[in-house]
Amino acid sequence: MILKRRLPVATGDRLSFIDVVRAFRATAAMRRMGVGVPSRWPLAAYPNVMMSLPSRVVRSHARAALATLAAATMLCSALAAGVAPPASPALASTVPAKLLRVYLLAGQSNMEGHGVVDLNDARDYNGGRGTLAQFVDNPANKAAWGDLRAADGSWFVRDDVFVSYLTEQGSQKAGALSVGFAVYDDKHHIGPELGIGRALGNAFAEPVLLIKTAWGGKSLAKDFRPPSSGGAVGPYYKQMIAEYRAAVAAIPTQFPALAGYSPRLDGVIWFQGWNDGCDEKAAAEYEGNLVHLITDMRAEFGNPKLSFVVGETGNMDNAVLRHAQRDGCLHKEVATGTSFVPTRQFLRDAKECPNPGHGHHWFGSGESYLLIGDALGKAAVQLAPDLRPAPALAPALAPAPITSSARPAQP
Repeated sequence: MILKRRLPVATGDRLSFIDVVRAFRATAAMRRMGVGVPSRWPLAAYPNVMMSLPSRVVRSHARAALATLAAATMLCSALAAGVAPPASPALASTVPAKLLRVYLLAGQSNMEGHGVVDLNDARDYNGGRGTLAQFVDNPANKAAWGDLRAADGSWFVRDDVFVSYLTEQGSQKAGALSVGFAVYDDKHHIGPELGIGRALGNAFAEPVLLIKTAWGGKSLAKDFRPPSSGGAVGPYYKQMIAEYRAAVAAIPTQFPALAGYSPRLDGVIWFQGWNDGCDEKAAAEYEGNLVHLITDMRAEFGNPKLSFVVGETGNMDNAVLRHAQRDGCLHKEVATGTSFVPTRQFLRDAKECPNPGHGHHWFGSGESYLLIGDALGKAAVQLAPDLRPAPALAPALAPAPITSSARPAQP
């Protein structure tokens, strides 16, 4: 890894060109990963060195690279000035504390996950059309998505992104991100967490923990109803908060490797809406309820700038609901730090999906769930506390017919 070997420190030793190149590349990598580089480090000493480094540096070596980089740059300056370098430079003030980025994933069954990974029975899964395996193994997609497969063809397991998910059946899932963190007790389904975690893990140097809290067939109008909406607070709003706090408290036991890290809630990713879209009154109230949800959750966690990503219910032909999801994110009370993610473009032809009769679950398309998760994750990266540009306005939705509650609510 970068600057893995020790550099010479004895007086009179010469710092080689390759040492300077490595130091400069490490600096560029640290900046791209969002780790601060103090201005007192003499970066100007290397004006002609070309920067070229793979876009992702293994996080476990980041702090070692920072420490060695500091020693190298200080040594370079000392040798250039003809003085002896310090034997052991003090670096504690420049190395950040061990941070664990935490994201709360919440919603109903489409956050739980019904994307088919590799089941290909002709009767029940349409011969494997639209599965995650079919999408990833397509030669046209391998360059962009081939990292989801390990060298032996198995599904890759990340060492920098972790998931905690208590399913509604009571199964506690906790482990490194891969396939199988959906609502089913198997490795044959995914939810948006796979794409979300991949996008976050590829962007951040620090480890990431995804805490999933999702239940099928639940509405924002009633089940997740936030306190500021008035009336009875939704039982699943309370349970969502309780399960999040329990998962954070359980980090040392569920994830011993993360016990020494400081967890920080960096954002909420919300993917819910179908049941509200099946009720005319609930759909009409969704915008206001969403604004209350965002403000109440920010108050709950004591962070008025807490990032909030909302995924469109793009598999439903209810423009009232979808417009409400978009407009709620643009409301002046919550717009800063909030992002609306259109998902309609990820809906695939039912005939090319594993479950052609399950439109409320994106027809079971593993491709759809992966791409939705990727879009949600990338939106979360843009809103990250230490990578926060001014959020762009969400694009307008294409006109869509408004449906009634003729479609059945999710089971």
